[in-house]
Amino acid sequence: MPVLGVNVDHIATLRQARYRDDLKSPLAEPDPVTLARTAEKAGAQGITVHLREDRRHIQEIDVRRLRREAKTSLNLEMAVTPAMVAFALRLRPDEACLVPESREEVTTEGGLDVVGREKAVADAVRKLSKAGVEVSLFIDPQPAQIEAAARVGAPCIELHTGAYANATTPAKVRAALERQKKAAALAKSLGLRVNAGHGLNYKNVPPFLKAVPGLHTLNIGHSIVSRALAVGFGPAVAEMAALLRK
Repeated sequence: MPVLGVNVDHIATLRQARYRDDLKSPLAEPDPVTLARTAEKAGAQGITVHLREDRRHIQEIDVRRLRREAKTSLNLEMAVTPAMVAFALRLRPDEACLVPESREEVTTEGGLDVVGREKAVADAVRKLSKAGVEVSLFIDPQPAQIEAAARVGAPCIELHTGAYANATTPAKVRAALERQKKAAALAKSLGLRVNAGHGLNYKNVPPFLKAVPGLHTLNIGHSIVSRALAVGFGPAVAEMAALLRK
């Protein structure tokens, strides 16, 4: 049974809409750290945040508080830049997921190009691993990228599930699931732990888990935050955790 990692970025997105310039105000809400604790109590076994270069949602103060207050595993999504590697080395999260980053994108679109940036990625993996941070690489389900992930010494990958989540016909869904299944099998044959995430929701998680067995963690954020508007954040997390248990 895979574990549930809850991404709380979009809680901070809502807060930033009003309190971008006054984060220390007692009125600043919603608080991603408080709701991360709520998620843990409701069944989340990890908390994920993406500290972006433009600081559009999660802020450094959030990440530092989560490092102190989170009771489960803290997974820091981060770009492969000297500044972010230095920040992660100071923070020492439980996990760091190296991701591509573009200021133009609304959310992360596409996986990290490990093949094209092998030297830089290998250097980041080496430094973070030496500091005791478990590193994963957010990559598309492509054999070349998976093989490169193994070469740079990353112990884990996170398969980008966007193509599956965005598939609009049964044939496209089947094709996307087959790619995910083969990618996960290849990664495991190379000794990599396999996580997955991006666009996963309450409807597409069950068929995904049926088709792609042996996953370690699913990282899910937007769908849970959206569901929380109707039922509350704790119940929304609990519903997703129950899906994974089934």
